[in-house]
Amino acid sequence: MPTPVPPSPVVWITGASSGLGEALAYAYARQGARLILSARRSEELHRVCQACAQPEKHLVLPLDLTRGATLAAAAEAALAHGGQVDLLINNGGISQRGLATATTAQVEREIMETDYFGPVALTKAILPAMRARRAGRIVVISSVMGYVGTPMRSSYAAAKHALHGYFDSLRAEIWREGVGVTLVCPGYVDTAISANALAADGSRPGSARPHRRRGLTADRAASIILRAIAQGRDEIAFGGREVWGIRLQRFCPRLLARLVRRMDFGQPSELR
Repeated sequence: MPTPVPPSPVVWITGASSGLGEALAYAYARQGARLILSARRSEELHRVCQACAQPEKHLVLPLDLTRGATLAAAAEAALAHGGQVDLLINNGGISQRGLATATTAQVEREIMETDYFGPVALTKAILPAMRARRAGRIVVISSVMGYVGTPMRSSYAAAKHALHGYFDSLRAEIWREGVGVTLVCPGYVDTAISANALAADGSRPGSARPHRRRGLTADRAASIILRAIAQGRDEIAFGGREVWGIRLQRFCPRLLARLVRRMDFGQPSELR
C-alpha cells in the first residue's frame, strides 16, 4: 500500500484558478494544507490564494501545460517552496465542442498538450522527489469521457482515454515505492469548462451547455475527491446518470453506442 498522505500535506493543484481546481484549493486550505496553485491566469490564482484560509502559507506558481519544456523548472520551484510535494493534483485541462472532421490539427494538438502531455510531463518532473521519499500521491482529474466517446468531443475523449492508459500503467510500476495514483472520473460538474471549450477552429464560443447546469456543484465534487484521496483509492467515478455510461461501455457497448447517437451533446443540427 502507498504511504498515506500526511494530515497537513503540501498540495499542488493545476487548473486552480477556477472551477473544480478552485474548490479543491479551498477544501484543502480549510484542512490546513500548504498549497501550490497553478494555472495560466496569474491574477485569478492570486484571487483564489487570498480567498483561501491562511493565504500566507500558499504559493502562486503560474504555468502553461502546453509549454512542456518549462514544467521541470516549475517542479523545482514547487519543491523549493514546500520542501516536498505530497499531492500533485493534475486538474488543469480544456474541453472541446467540435466535429472530428472539422477540428483542425492545431486544435487537436492543443487539447492533447493541455490534457495529456502536460500532466504527464509535470508528473514525471515531480515523481523523482516522491520516489526518493517513498511517499506521495499523483491525482489525475479525468472524466467519464475517459471511458466513453461522444459527438463533438473526439480529441477531448482521446486525451482522457490516454490519461487512463498512462496512469494505470504508472500505478502498476511505482506502487512498491510508496507512491499512489488516483484517477478521478467525474460526470457533469457545474463549472465553466463548457464555456471555455475549444471549437473546431480554435475559437471559444463561450456558451455553457444545459448538461452543466444539471451537474454537481464544484464544492460537492471536491468533497468527494478529497474523501477518495484520503482513502487511497485507485480510481473513483461519480456524478449523475452519465456515470452509467462507464458500465454500459464495459458490459453493453452496442447499447451505449445506440444511446449516444440519440443524445444531444451540442452537436450541429446535421448530427442530431
